[in-house]
Amino acid sequence: MSKSKEKEKAIKLRKNGRSYSEILKKIPVAKSTLSLWLREVGLSKKQKQRLTKRKRAAGLRGAMARREQRLNITQKIKGKAIKEIKNISDRELWLIGISLYWAEGYKEKSYRSGFVTLGNSDPNLIRIFLKWLQSICKIDKSDIHFRIYLHENAINKLPEVQKYWAKVTRFPKKEFQKVSWKKHKIRTNRKNVGKDYYGLLEVVVRRSTNFNRKIAGWTEGICKNCGVV
Repeated sequence: MSKSKEKEKAIKLRKNGRSYSEILKKIPVAKSTLSLWLREVGLSKKQKQRLTKRKRAAGLRGAMARREQRLNITQKIKGKAIKEIKNISDRELWLIGISLYWAEGYKEKSYRSGFVTLGNSDPNLIRIFLKWLQSICKIDKSDIHFRIYLHENAINKLPEVQKYWAKVTRFPKKEFQKVSWKKHKIRTNRKNVGKDYYGLLEVVVRRSTNFNRKIAGWTEGICKNCGVV
């Protein structure tokens, strides 16, 4: 096909609302040449809308492909990392629990003592903390109680939230009657505001002021034996 006929065909395809990539599939010329041929070819509003829609669809397909690739890479890395952990001894769980409390638990202040208290929204973190309390530290189940912190806009969801934490902890639902309501902010950056929002669960050990002090001592012991103090 001669250049003049290629140009005519390209202009016709463009007037029919075809994109540059669609035209180049039918007419194999340099993109710069095509741009030169079509620079004065106008498009109707409908044709522009079609091209915009196609561009958005292409962008969405690209984003989905990148997401799938990211998820596959993440799955491979996590799968390998999981196998590296293997079995955890009681001593290792003891140290894990101390570190967990160090990061997330309530610490005694110079002006105020306090019970062993830890709050979090991560169900696995809560499970590990409860296992540490009961299996390693030998805290009786009857000495553990809970408080739910929930945004007030989720008030109708309270029975579901109580059932959720009862399942997570394997404690009776009656143990989750204490609830503190948080003021709802219309403008928020929080992501966990949808159907997967179950608030924050606080775990408190009764009569545990001295136990809290003991955990503080264990924490200092870790620091000293790691050579950081």
